[in-house]
Amino acid sequence: MIKNIVNLMRRSSDREVEESEEALITSLDPARIPKHVAIIMDGNGRWARRRGMPRSFGHRAGVESLREAVRVSGKIGLKVLTVYAFSTENWKRPQEEVNILMDLLVEYLNKEIDELCENNVKIRAIGGIKELPPKAREAIAIAHDRSQNCSGLNLNIALNYGGRAELVEAVREICAKVAGNELSLDNIDQDLISQHLYTAGQPDPDLLIRPSGDYRVSNFLLWQLAYTEFWLTDIMWPDFKGIHLVRAVLEFQRRNRRFGGLNK
Repeated sequence: MIKNIVNLMRRSSDREVEESEEALITSLDPARIPKHVAIIMDGNGRWARRRGMPRSFGHRAGVESLREAVRVSGKIGLKVLTVYAFSTENWKRPQEEVNILMDLLVEYLNKEIDELCENNVKIRAIGGIKELPPKAREAIAIAHDRSQNCSGLNLNIALNYGGRAELVEAVREICAKVAGNELSLDNIDQDLISQHLYTAGQPDPDLLIRPSGDYRVSNFLLWQLAYTEFWLTDIMWPDFKGIHLVRAVLEFQRRNRRFGGLNK
């Protein structure tokens, strides 16, 4: 009896959140939807620890928040969503936790790829993919191939990603082209550097969302975030819902982006 009441309360709460989300979406200006939103998915471990659970519990709960973010991103018409899933520094974590994160990645891609393709979502992994475990590389390759003809939301999953490593790789590629007489020093400008980043061909993020109460970029998209608006919240990533993404976009639409200039 008590279990049924709890389940009924949860369903009622879910309906209220959904109704609030819909109301907020209708208040968005369709002409000012950001083209690219980036998210640092942070706080899984702390969320789990506060509940007396292992960190793996938080990581698994965080996958549900990723589903929510992808769902709402497509719903409101985002072109690009980039999520920070595993950094170059995350290899320093205990091997057991690294293994769990890789297993969750494979599980997410294998379980979600059908629905992602049905919703016209194109998958792209950015970062040092060659250094990932074989099973992760295989799942990424399958998801990439299956979603290549999708023309809706572009979902970038940053894996073994570091902003400094990305810039180093771009510089090496450009230097090799200069040494091979494919480019001259006069050809090197901001556009050329952007063309050699993992996000080449995509707009820079308009909005960065960081949950968990931290105030840093953590080596994420260092070049691309030059003029990005930040939306920071104390909410831990596993508690992040679609409505929070809508609120972030609504706040973004209230801001005046000057890009170093003056108000017109």
